[in-house]
Amino acid sequence: MHSQAKRLLKLALSPVLLLLSFLSTGVWAEEAPRWQVNMSPGVTEVGAKIYDLHMTVIWICVVIGVVVFAIMFYSILAHRKSPDREPAQFHESTTVEIAWTVIPFIILVVMAFPATTTLIDIYNTDDAEMDILITGYQWKWKYEYINPEGENVKFFSNLRTGKTEIYNEDDKGEHYLLEVDEPMVIPVNTKVRFLVTANDVIHSWWVPALAVKKDAIPGFINEAWTEVNQLGVYRGQCAELCGRDHGFMPIVVNVVEREEYDNWLAEKAADAVKIKELMAQEFTLDELAARGKDVYMRSCVACHGVNGEGGVGKAIAGSAVATGDIATHLEITINGVPGTAMQAFGGQLNDVDLAAVVTYQRNAFGNNMGDKVQPIDVYQFKQGQ
Repeated sequence: MHSQAKRLLKLALSPVLLLLSFLSTGVWAEEAPRWQVNMSPGVTEVGAKIYDLHMTVIWICVVIGVVVFAIMFYSILAHRKSPDREPAQFHESTTVEIAWTVIPFIILVVMAFPATTTLIDIYNTDDAEMDILITGYQWKWKYEYINPEGENVKFFSNLRTGKTEIYNEDDKGEHYLLEVDEPMVIPVNTKVRFLVTANDVIHSWWVPALAVKKDAIPGFINEAWTEVNQLGVYRGQCAELCGRDHGFMPIVVNVVEREEYDNWLAEKAADAVKIKELMAQEFTLDELAARGKDVYMRSCVACHGVNGEGGVGKAIAGSAVATGDIATHLEITINGVPGTAMQAFGGQLNDVDLAAVVTYQRNAFGNNMGDKVQPIDVYQFKQGQ
């Protein structure tokens, strides 16, 4: 009997011993962020205000809960029904009724003042130093840096996590499903206004550290802003269920020094000039196919499959479109197919990439058509529509 009691005691103490071992080795400290359920202040002044407001309201609720439950338990114990006890006879108390009306009103006023001032700050997009138009697509983001004095810089940001990681063929990377090929770049200590919309369905642009979460609705432009005071890389996701690959459209924002940002923006503007120069050139079949493969793996593979076998979209291998009339192939690629998952890529890809991906599709996956589509062909097709 004595040994059984000892075993039961060890069993009861085992969770405590395990916790102590975690604390002694630092494991618990290292794992703490994974278990965090509270908000974080983020890296913006507004984010800190939201966090402070959140914690203030939480503690007010805790105090209210403690007081209410204390009164409730006291009433249950002190006024419970017992043998040989005469229950008290009393009616409403004007004092009590005034108290439980006035006190909650005061509490609401105390909470409303900081909440209102914080909301005013959240929606105040005045005096922004730069504007970025964010457009949600299934399933990627388009960023356009609006330049009142010159040409806008624009690009798409796509998921960079490989299919081998998603299908468990390789180990997951450090930033699994939270890495992109083209991150947004903004300068530190600069007020940036975001103009958020969508091309197809409702999305939501959400970066917790920047204290920004704004719905992207087709036909509407919503405003948000941020001013980040710490250099770094901040990640987020689409926060609105937007379709099959909703979980595959992450957001990455790089916050850099102003000089680094100016250099990056100049490089992007130079890339746009290079694209215009490339549009006037003619490419060999191999050059087009090589570029087209990159475009296909970035923009088409999610629906049409790595080997053109199809999935959400129709198969490319041996399809009537990829082996038929080039004009029809261009029409579908540029304008999409209404009522289906086939998007219009005419506004998503430049003419060089459109020519390359159509050429690749007509010569990959066993199609072997031998066709070449040049950028000028795409441009002329668009002009003739």
